[in-house]
Amino acid sequence: MDKGKIFRDLHYGDAPLIMPNPWDVGTTKLLASCGFKALATTSAGYAFSRGLPDGGVKFDVMIQHCREIAAATDLPVSADLERGKGDNPESAAETIFAAEAAGLAGCSIEDHTGDPAKPIYEFKLAVERVTAAVDAARALKRDFVFTARAENFLWGRPDVDDTIRRLQAFEVAGADVLYAPGITDVETVRTICASLSKPVNVLAVPTLTVKSIAEAGARRISLGSKLTTFAYGMIENASREMLRDGTFGFARAGMAFARAQALFTKKDDG
Repeated sequence: MDKGKIFRDLHYGDAPLIMPNPWDVGTTKLLASCGFKALATTSAGYAFSRGLPDGGVKFDVMIQHCREIAAATDLPVSADLERGKGDNPESAAETIFAAEAAGLAGCSIEDHTGDPAKPIYEFKLAVERVTAAVDAARALKRDFVFTARAENFLWGRPDVDDTIRRLQAFEVAGADVLYAPGITDVETVRTICASLSKPVNVLAVPTLTVKSIAEAGARRISLGSKLTTFAYGMIENASREMLRDGTFGFARAGMAFARAQALFTKKDDG
């Protein structure tokens, strides 16, 4: 089974592919059981689960995490690998080889540098990194879906023209999917999609819907850290209820213990 080919084909269905982001083996199995067709890791979600900020997980540790997630499901898994193994084009290629060896069907690499003072790679270097990643993906023996990310909107640079310029250059370089996280209005999504011919991924936000994203022309929707922060928010709310009100009403909204037990009980245990 070529999960890369399956994953690629999912970008060309009748509706956008909704690709949620688990942050551990348990949430991977849970989301797979819900009927989604593909999953993606979340760099922030995994970092938070380890008590670290987004960007605080070392590359080798992140790859091991991706290996565990990919092994926990039969679904195709794409990985959020942030800026990859390093800054230069060679490290971008090495990132692809490491991702494929971890059993992933695809991955994304950002043009975010990790340096708050200079958060976005210079245009030429950003394109060179994508080109090297594409060349590495094409050298693999199986299909692999590479997503190139333009991070302007997440780092205080809401420049639509520069974002489109970067995404268009990434498309010419051969990226399979283009992604500019941080867009919150459908008109900007529509403008970006109209400027590209390859599938566009959109980060889900409350101001958008599956219908509006589809009508704007995007082919994939991911959740990023949204499910992680939702879960953390519910735990925080439950804690406030206990400490402030002395009640445990939050427990009514939880998953039934029997459901969780059944979900994580292997079929061959009996």
